[in-house]
Amino acid sequence: MNKNIIIAGVPRAGKSTISHILSKKYGYQHISMDSIIAGFEKIFPETGINTYAEMPSFEIMKNISNKISKFISAMYKSGEYDEFNEKIVIDIYQLLPDDYVKNIGNENFEIYYFITSNVTAEERFQILKENDNKNDYTYYYSDEENRENCFNIVEQSKIIKGQCVKNNLPYFETAKNREQIFEEFIRLYVLKPTLSSPAASSIPSAVI
Repeated sequence: MNKNIIIAGVPRAGKSTISHILSKKYGYQHISMDSIIAGFEKIFPETGINTYAEMPSFEIMKNISNKISKFISAMYKSGEYDEFNEKIVIDIYQLLPDDYVKNIGNENFEIYYFITSNVTAEERFQILKENDNKNDYTYYYSDEENRENCFNIVEQSKIIKGQCVKNNLPYFETAKNREQIFEEFIRLYVLKPTLSSPAASSIPSAVI
């Protein structure tokens, strides 16, 4: 990869896992934007950034996405990340493809979405139950809470997929064969040929 990157998408789809791989194996500086959002919620409520607002799940996502996409753009344009010429990887949940295109663009970043739109909410819940462990925040939620979250995750994934297709942005379905998808992502997008290589033209713009 020649640019800074953003790993976006729904919870429990592999964003943090991929970001840590890029950080540890390929030297990217990892920024967890979800942690920054949590700080805004606690310290600067006047921003209106609130994951737990009393509104539908997707409306919350749209509200935060609009604000945080502008924040990421301003943060990068501050010039601080150019000083040492280090590449960064940002992982973030609430960033919609439409807002990425509108407020950030691909001049300084490449973006990749990790979603789970190709399963039902109940299938997503069963996958969650099979893989949950004490290091996962969902481990401490009730089945009712996790079922509701899985429903929201699948619905948000479908919306993200639609916006990715519209904006020609790459996305990865990770509900099944997750490790294989991660390996494919690394092969195609991290170890990809440079743009000057003839082989580069054969790399797909999206992996579905």
